[in-house]
Amino acid sequence: MHLPLRPLRLRLTAWYVGSFAAILLVVGFGMYWVTAQEVEAQLGRTLAAATAEVVRAAKVAEGEGVSSAEAARGAVEVIEVPGSNLYLFDARGQVLTAGMPRARVREAAAEALRDGSVEGSFQAAGGVWRLHARRFSLGDRRSYVAVSVADLAQVEAQSLRLIETFVAGAFVALLMVAFVGHHLVEISVRPVEAAYEEMRRFLADAAHELRTPVAVLRARAEVALQRERAPAEYRGALTEVGREAEVMGRIVDDLLILARVETGVREVMKEPVYLDDLVSGAAASAGVLAESRGVRLEVGDFDEAGVAGDPALLRQLLLILLQNAVKYTPRGGAVRVDVHSRGGAPTVVVEDTGMGIGPGELPHVFERFYRGEQARGVTEGAGLGLSIARRIVTGHGARIDVRSAPGRGTRVTVVFPPGGVRSG
Repeated sequence: MHLPLRPLRLRLTAWYVGSFAAILLVVGFGMYWVTAQEVEAQLGRTLAAATAEVVRAAKVAEGEGVSSAEAARGAVEVIEVPGSNLYLFDARGQVLTAGMPRARVREAAAEALRDGSVEGSFQAAGGVWRLHARRFSLGDRRSYVAVSVADLAQVEAQSLRLIETFVAGAFVALLMVAFVGHHLVEISVRPVEAAYEEMRRFLADAAHELRTPVAVLRARAEVALQRERAPAEYRGALTEVGREAEVMGRIVDDLLILARVETGVREVMKEPVYLDDLVSGAAASAGVLAESRGVRLEVGDFDEAGVAGDPALLRQLLLILLQNAVKYTPRGGAVRVDVHSRGGAPTVVVEDTGMGIGPGELPHVFERFYRGEQARGVTEGAGLGLSIARRIVTGHGARIDVRSAPGRGTRVTVVFPPGGVRSG
């Protein structure tokens, strides 16, 4: 049973995990790109703030009587920005601070002397650097350029840490998705498995029930054809064949009704109909069977009870209940049917004085092809009647209840939802 659906479970789980992994990949790449851009932009703002701080500190020092060159040089030496280097150039492009700036830094200083400020990135020493250069003048009108430079490796390191954290979290999330996805797949596939098992059991039971009449038909035909026989013998054999064919026909008809109702091929109509009228017709039909078996069929309470339902299916339901009651009631017994709307809920009650149903068998009476041990010896049947009845009842939003005790008869109650049809 589980083997045919195992690949489906695995495929659905893999689809869940794969889809989530693709989403994580897109989100992770987007986060990496956005974060890298933001960190790089933040680094650019930090470098710009560093050069602005150099200018501010230099003007403060000059206001305290320090020469412009010393004030600018001192400001560069005092200000520290973690992970970056500060350089000071004069108007001739000469570096006034310690260290040997790269060629691109010198070029940026020259551009800043001309344009006022320069920012950007450049490659050097196997890495990518970002710089910000700013020209400023002090009280003596001399021009200087402050250049702040930082290695973008710190940006890459932050981004790498982000990716590592994200990958670790994504791995845990994928494990959770795999677990939860598998659980959801199990829940989703469960109705399919139940339907598959029900179909398998249905086919097995149908084959079992049809096997006996088919075997009898074949045996009687073979016996009849083994030698020449008198016309009376052939008529007897054909009569037996016809009887078995009738049994097969009833089983097939019941199977078709059940299959159509269950699969929705036979749509349950909802039109105004009165149960008392349907019960009257069904009782007349079942009365013929009751008379032939010496069973008294009584109609008790007969109130007007309107429902919204399918007339053909409801008549089938009533016939099943009445015929079952008659078949399992011994000669001299009685079957009573009542129709009422007490409490506003249309109700049909079929009660007999038959052999009853044991407590161990009662929970199984609505199962397909189920027949109790005692019932098998009383009358023929495939055990589909109450299964069809329950499907019809369910299709009408009603409920069916069976109460019984061995030797004390059976009482079947069908209660329909109130408000189906308003009289007037």
